[in-house]
Amino acid sequence: MSITVGVVGLGLIGASFCKAYKEYSDATVYGWNRTQSTAEMAKMQGVIDDYLTEDNLGECDLVILSLYPAASIKWMEERKDKFNKNGLVIDACGTKRTICEEGFRIAAEAGFEFVGCHPMAGTQFSGLAYSKPNMYKGAPMVVCPNRFDDMDLIDRVKELLAPCGFGKFQLSHPDEHDRMIGFTSQMAHLVSNAYIKSPNARNHKGFSAGSYKDMTRVAWLNPGMWTQLFMENKDNLIFEVDFLIEELKKYRDAMINDDDDTLYKLLEEGKNIKEEVDGNGK
Repeated sequence: MSITVGVVGLGLIGASFCKAYKEYSDATVYGWNRTQSTAEMAKMQGVIDDYLTEDNLGECDLVILSLYPAASIKWMEERKDKFNKNGLVIDACGTKRTICEEGFRIAAEAGFEFVGCHPMAGTQFSGLAYSKPNMYKGAPMVVCPNRFDDMDLIDRVKELLAPCGFGKFQLSHPDEHDRMIGFTSQMAHLVSNAYIKSPNARNHKGFSAGSYKDMTRVAWLNPGMWTQLFMENKDNLIFEVDFLIEELKKYRDAMINDDDDTLYKLLEEGKNIKEEVDGNGK
């Protein structure tokens, strides 16, 4: 694929996009990072061909915003007249309502195309050093377009992102995205982060296996990023927290009351729902 790609933010997500295009296409890749030393390292390592500047921004067929939501909006607003009018701008943020609202507005004012996106991939680590070209291979990509009846636009998104190897493109309204992501991603990070604060956590070695690792893997998070994502989606996340608290109270009350039957029913209910939504044994 002979295109020019600009990537804004050279952390785990942005640098993995860069490496995918360098590894699996003949694209020219420009990169920008708030910390210039990171951009210099990326260039030295061949992760990018050159720095993304206001002078070459207009050359980009695709621009990927991989900053935090507020920073992505600010970056786009400040350079809105520099984008390629025939190009496509997407973001890779973990929430969609705010950035889509602002992104659609900015794009309409400046005359370019913006589509909200969220690659459903990552690790507990962050930064350029942990990025990899196959980060997105087989992973879902959630796409939040401004127009759901424009299949040419959706095909264009898929074509431009083809070198990344996404396994599925899931169309979603920003509201639906944030509601679901509050459950599938944000809640898991929040619960994991709270769970590891137990006074028993520091003495777990020798007593822990797969269950502990599964529960605590995403406790190792980026506090700055997740604070912003949680606050932007706090209505959906608070709903999930409140629901979990009420469910946990049922388990707690059953044990306090020595109510084996109720505890059994609660455990069976959870097991059955897991089988229903994810498949038996998965």
